Amino acid sequence: MTAEQLKGNMQSTPFITFMKTLLMVFNFIFWVTGVAVLALGVWMKLELHMYVELTTTYYWQSAYILMGIGAGIIIIGFLACLCTKKGTSLMLYAFSALLFLLFISELAVGIAGFVYKGKIQDGFKDGLDTAMSTYSSDAMKKEAIDGMQAALNCCGKEGYADWFTIAWDGSAAADKVPKSCCTNQDALSSCQNTNLNGTATDIDINGCYSKVTSFMESNFAIIGGVAVGFAFLQLLGCLMACTLAKSINKNKYEAVQ
Repeated sequence: MTAEQLKGNMQSTPFITFMKTLLMVFNFIFWVTGVAVLALGVWMKLELHMYVELTTTYYWQSAYILMGIGAGIIIIGFLACLCTKKGTSLMLYAFSALLFLLFISELAVGIAGFVYKGKIQDGFKDGLDTAMSTYSSDAMKKEAIDGMQAALNCCGKEGYADWFTIAWDGSAAADKVPKSCCTNQDALSSCQNTNLNGTATDIDINGCYSKVTSFMESNFAIIGGVAVGFAFLQLLGCLMACTLAKSINKNKYEAVQ
């Protein structure tokens, strides 16, 4: 029997062929999750920065971390397809170990989302107070506040009157609110945002804190569940890679015998 025939016999059993096919399907799904995580990071950077920058528990690197993880998963998924096709047990065991580390990390993220939900909400409340008090001196906070109020159709933390006690335009506090509170953002020049006297017809009167936290309440369970689901997907891939590597080693040993 030639070396080529021996190698073919070592890796051509129906079970090994089935496991390779199954693992290739997993690798594709794994790659797609990487694309999804990368897209989430980009979306968070482009669309959510105005909200997350207002919480004292947020770190600006989070979006970049998500993009890095997503790009890493895409690369690993591509390399995983190559090592699965080649059928090298050592590479499969290395892939399995990497998936197990991802499983632990994603499970920890999912659990942390449930555990620290209250702290994130408290951090947003404190951050919103800080941003409003520094509205006239911090350009980044001003941009975040304006973007949030215009996008969510809200004004102030608990309500529009919160702005009355803050010298947000650099002068003394007065009965007026930023233009980003106006209901019609396309007609700011005609928006009545001063001397409101309790008749705030041109502005949104509801506070932003309740809108953001209600969104967090309704979506945290989904986000945490998806993270945990992705984690167990990595565990499944880990088990499949180990099973395939073990089968290849066993078949190699039997072929040599």
